[in-house]
Amino acid sequence: MSGTDLHPDIEVATPSRPAPAAEKPDAAPRASLALLCCCAILIGIVTGLGAVLFRDLIGLVHNLMFLGRLSTAYNASLFTPPSPWGPFLILVPVIGGLGVTWLVSNFAPEARGHGVPEVMAAIYYRDGVIRPAVALVKSLASALAIGSGAAVGREGPIIQIGSALGSTLGQMVPMLVGQRIMLVAAGAGAGIAATFNTPIGGVLFATELMLPEISVDSFLPVALATGTATFIGRLFFGNDPAFLVPRNLMSLGVQTSSLATLMLYAVLGIVIGVAAAAFIRVLHLFEDGFDRIRGRYTRHVAGMFVVGVMIYLMQRLSGHYYIEGVGYSTIQGVLAGQLDAASFLLLLFVAKLLATSISLGSGSSGGVFSPSLFMGTAIGAGFAALAKLADPTAPVSLPAFAMVGMGAMVGSSTGAAMTAVTMIFEMTRDYDVVLPMIIAVAVALGTRRLLSTENIYTMKLVRRGNPIPKAMHANMFLVHGVSDLMERDVVVIDRSARLADLMALPGGAGARHAVLTEHRHVVGVLGLDAPMLRAMRHGDAAVPLGDFMSEGFITVRAHEVAFDVISMMENERAVVAVVLDPGAIGEPERVVGIITHRTIAASVADSIRLYGR
Repeated sequence: MSGTDLHPDIEVATPSRPAPAAEKPDAAPRASLALLCCCAILIGIVTGLGAVLFRDLIGLVHNLMFLGRLSTAYNASLFTPPSPWGPFLILVPVIGGLGVTWLVSNFAPEARGHGVPEVMAAIYYRDGVIRPAVALVKSLASALAIGSGAAVGREGPIIQIGSALGSTLGQMVPMLVGQRIMLVAAGAGAGIAATFNTPIGGVLFATELMLPEISVDSFLPVALATGTATFIGRLFFGNDPAFLVPRNLMSLGVQTSSLATLMLYAVLGIVIGVAAAAFIRVLHLFEDGFDRIRGRYTRHVAGMFVVGVMIYLMQRLSGHYYIEGVGYSTIQGVLAGQLDAASFLLLLFVAKLLATSISLGSGSSGGVFSPSLFMGTAIGAGFAALAKLADPTAPVSLPAFAMVGMGAMVGSSTGAAMTAVTMIFEMTRDYDVVLPMIIAVAVALGTRRLLSTENIYTMKLVRRGNPIPKAMHANMFLVHGVSDLMERDVVVIDRSARLADLMALPGGAGARHAVLTEHRHVVGVLGLDAPMLRAMRHGDAAVPLGDFMSEGFITVRAHEVAFDVISMMENERAVVAVVLDPGAIGEPERVVGIITHRTIAASVADSIRLYGR
């Protein structure tokens, strides 16, 4: 400690502080972990049932508008038969778009688009608050959009629905804001799990993209909600994987010749990374373009008319609609070997890219996860087909490259690499592609980040002025001892002393802080920055230092950890923590340092600097 301790025998007095002007914004009590887990199970049940009803609603709209029949039976993995409407089918997406615009404009503007960015914004900028109306409006609008042919996915809506449910429950039950955010993330993970029958993928999705903090307290609700939603979904949809994969997939052996195949998967990762960056850019290019069209209805009608034309021409020229809706039938067709022409597969990629960008850009409601699966499948299979054309003996399998393409496109476009690898494995139940998928996803993600630092979710938020952290750091400074963080340039002096007395102390002229005592009690603190010194000199140098001191302090011991000290400072509204050390056994406590908000900020900066940021 620099400076001189005038009173080595320090007795701690409880400082008197003025009452805070206002209560903390989050004055709710902390909910018990048991209560939080019960809420998570309820979220899983309701979200699972919501996923079932949402699928039925999509089927009802699709059958009614495409085929003119009243039924909820709809298997998205089967191609839709030709519509009896003929060329008037072009108007089906337009009619659906009018309904979507009416619902979104009048009841929940945040239901527009692919949903996940809205959930992320609620977590980081709105204390996890999502209006309950969003769940209902998102369900109706997205079912109408997907059922009428918009080239969007159904996972974004169910994520927003589950998150809205978690937020609503978190507002009804008294709990901390952080706990409400856990339930929002739990609802998002439950939505993914129930939609794709991917419980592990649902947990990882919530962990990678939604949770600002990962701990046992946050993991348990997410895992319980996800597991419960998966079970509910399996009761209605069965336990089959989302896509059926042929058994004769070419697996990688342990021979050195497999290295050539792995290199091809790495090249595929580069190609898909470029495609993911293009998807992000094109989507926002169309959003900007449609925003220049005046009138919500006009812009959406124009966009969905173009999509209707694309769907109709696709059916007339190739026999199937291919790019309408979630596109699972096309994915299943590629995996089953029904589509193997490289030129047509690449055409499907371009068509889906444009149809999805036009649908969402003009104002539709739906997700980007399923379109990413579609585009990745088309690129992966097309890449393998081109490799076969170049070398008929090349050790490539179109279904295997299609599956790896799915994971690489999802992982690179969304930034959720672990989620992509795990979900594709769960959706296909084929372990042989995990190794090449890890390589392709990593290369694709790295390539996309070179071309676009933001993923398809965060790009929308950054453009809105709401950036989201790109990484999660362990706050290592929080577990450091107070003695590792404290500032040591502090002097201890009686409150009755004058400025001249302070400056006369050894080290007093260079100290930044003073701890003031009275009758061996710590009674206040004084920051010795330049403005404070000028104020004391400008006033009366004979005025006691105690007249300038602050009583907003707490005392802590040198053996305590930073996390506990920060919590105590927050609870007591203290701006300074005076650090005491008992020294040798039997010796009185003495002041050895001080912790301020500046100290904490510097420690945070040091911990981030470890990662090169």
